[in-house]
Amino acid sequence: MSLLAACSSMPSGPSQRLTMYQAHAGAPVPSFRYLGRFDSWEALGDNAIALWTTPREAWLLEVAGPCHGLDFEPVIALTSQLGQVNAGFDKVVVRDTSSINIPCIIQKIRPLDVHAIKQLDKAKAADH
Repeated sequence: MSLLAACSSMPSGPSQRLTMYQAHAGAPVPSFRYLGRFDSWEALGDNAIALWTTPREAWLLEVAGPCHGLDFEPVIALTSQLGQVNAGFDKVVVRDTSSINIPCIIQKIRPLDVHAIKQLDKAKAADH
């Protein structure tokens, strides 16, 4: 399991960000390669996160939920088996402020078009 503490920023609100990520996500895949660490993540409400495994690779993870604390706790972890995160088996683990681990089963994994998302974020930043 890997832990990452990060404040999730959602300038447009989670539902708008989720809609944007869904529009730039590919077809569901059964799993993705995971080397025990990730670069960053963004909460997209209490049922989904965008997970950046590298600067050029990101995934939309939808969890069976709602997943308590996903949209406001600063630390998450992922379970994996033999270097793979598998839909229907592995979990996003939310670590709440009382150090209780709340596991949420990953229901769907979709690859994200990182280039398109970065372009949209860049354009939005230029507008502000």
